[in-house]
Amino acid sequence: MAPPPPLPMAANTPILHGEFGSYPAHGPRFALTLTMQALHIQRLLPKPEARPRDGLVPLHEVSGCGTLQSRSPSDTAAYFCVYTYPRGRRGGRHRATRTFRADGAATYEENRAEAQRWATALMCLLRGVPLSGDQEITPQLLPRRSRLLILVNPFGGRRVAWQHCMEHVVPMISEAGLSFNLIQTERPNHARELVQGLNLKEWGGIVTVSGDGLLYEVLNGLLDRPDWEDAVRMPIGVLPCGSGNALAGAVNHYGGFEPAVGVDLLLNCSLLLCRGGSQPLDLLSVTLASGSRCFSFLSVAWGFLSDVDIHSERFRALGRARFTVGAVLGLATLHTYRGRLSYLPATTEPALPIPGHSLPRAKSELALAPVPAPAVTHSPLHRSVSDLPLPLPSLASPGSPEPLPTLNGGGPELTGDWVGAGDAPLSPDPLLPSSPNSPKTAQLSPITEGPPEKAASSGSPSPTLNAPEASTWGPADHLLPPLGSPLPQDWVTIEGEFVLLLAILPSHICADLVAAPHARFDDGLVHLCWVRSGISRAALLRILLAMEHGNHFSLGCPHLGYAAARAFRLEPLTPRGLLTVDGELVEYGPMQAQVHPRLATLLTGPAGQRPRT
Repeated sequence: MAPPPPLPMAANTPILHGEFGSYPAHGPRFALTLTMQALHIQRLLPKPEARPRDGLVPLHEVSGCGTLQSRSPSDTAAYFCVYTYPRGRRGGRHRATRTFRADGAATYEENRAEAQRWATALMCLLRGVPLSGDQEITPQLLPRRSRLLILVNPFGGRRVAWQHCMEHVVPMISEAGLSFNLIQTERPNHARELVQGLNLKEWGGIVTVSGDGLLYEVLNGLLDRPDWEDAVRMPIGVLPCGSGNALAGAVNHYGGFEPAVGVDLLLNCSLLLCRGGSQPLDLLSVTLASGSRCFSFLSVAWGFLSDVDIHSERFRALGRARFTVGAVLGLATLHTYRGRLSYLPATTEPALPIPGHSLPRAKSELALAPVPAPAVTHSPLHRSVSDLPLPLPSLASPGSPEPLPTLNGGGPELTGDWVGAGDAPLSPDPLLPSSPNSPKTAQLSPITEGPPEKAASSGSPSPTLNAPEASTWGPADHLLPPLGSPLPQDWVTIEGEFVLLLAILPSHICADLVAAPHARFDDGLVHLCWVRSGISRAALLRILLAMEHGNHFSLGCPHLGYAAARAFRLEPLTPRGLLTVDGELVEYGPMQAQVHPRLATLLTGPAGQRPRT
């Protein structure tokens, strides 16, 4: 009979307590206490602190923990290092390491067991493994995590995705002990082709390092496979290095972090990825006028917002500031569009945000000069980086600014050659030994481009750039009659002149704009927001500014409308305009969509306490 699971512990109940030295050895000594939420550090020698400085390390700031050993054969102590990313005085995150010396026993083996016990307990808490105060803590408690496929778009945003990935993402996920394979995409739809030929059994998730566009390719590639029902269950994640970063903003909010942009948002999302955890994700099936169908995880936009998104492409070198420039130009030449919006109302209408409630505003991202794009090459082998030897061209990708950083979270104390003077440098001491079934030693199948064999598609190619070809794969749209057919009587129809229409699934429309503050990843709803004609430029600007705090519905603007729906149809009656799906331009004309609840899985990390306002 299996033992009962450990009872949940209070957040402030000590799990471990002990006394440790520091590295270098002549440093102070500390009393450490580990609880469910933090590592408490109190200096004992040379003088106890009445008010400890830096004495609390919240676990939501910790990426990982590793055990270390001295290169000196006479040193019987063992070490464990905690990798943290605290906020500085100006609000930005920075990497910091805390190395502690386990030296309470006479032999190295006993000290090593104590260091491993603490490192294992920390990693269990980071990965959501329940612990009890009287439980024996061994490295075998740690679950083995499957390998991640990380796709980097070096051309997204200001073209710094590869640089940021190597400087911030790879070191952090290595500290967390994640197993990964990293590939640069080289052209549009490259990610779509890769995931269509992927052996799903060899991967535990797919993570994109880019804006929202690369994840759009991945999702539509997974759903354009004969085995789409299995493929769409593959957990997906996003690490923001684009311009809009809407889904990353929603993940950041779900994790309980303050609103952030730029590198701070990237570090927040990377910390959540290291923690593990996922949530079901609703998807929107979008049928276009030609009959082609694509899947959205974010939004459908028409009018002002899609105009700003597409027309600001020429300012891409400005990063997210391109949207500010585009919005100013859009307000100067404000257009209206006649159309007909029909929707199937949700069974239960969610309450709008309480008047006066708002979200804290993200700090502005610094404007940086664009980095020149690496030369585009098309080679038989994908440019890639991995955390273990694989049949790949090299560990350093061609065109990358620097080689792969030292793995296992090598800090300053791990580098350099020791010549016998001073404290001996430390080297990694893995928590778990390698085994034949470990992902660290598994050989992967080659990643082939293109979809697996499937029946010929019955549809014709879409005349637009980003709308996928019609396909028989994916779930059926049981709520939608054929496009152009009459709608059921329980649908609501609105016709008139619109300034904008937004149909959105998650809360954020970009990293620091909250269009639907009450939205959840799996609420089964598409949130429809529209602005009718007759609104002044000043009133529209107030709505856009209020979205930074998520309180635009509390303005009481009579031109702003909202409805929660399960499906909708949009029929533009203006001959010219722009339609976007997840920021990608699609063919202009009538379209309809329905929500497929909890169809995909999003890597979110653990839920956090919502920021106070």
